[in-house]
Amino acid sequence: MSSDIKDDVKRIAKETEVKLTGFLLRWKDQADGKEIPDPEAIDRKSRIIAEKANEILKRRGKTILKEIKNVYIKKQGEEDKND
Repeated sequence: MSSDIKDDVKRIAKETEVKLTGFLLRWKDQADGKEIPDPEAIDRKSRIIAEKANEILKRRGKTILKEIKNVYIKKQGEEDKND
């Protein structure tokens, strides 16, 4: 897959995240009986929330991968002792 295609897919995914977040923000405000902000305000807030969510997922994903590696290493050590 070429670099341009990968960049396009990433851009589309990011815009989809922002649009979904905006939809959820509008829905939440409407459900709470609040006035729905203008589209530009929702777009700004959606981008901030989507970016924060991605940062959290990156951090947690690295932690989970580290724990999986630790379990694998421990299991390998136990198998070596049993041989």
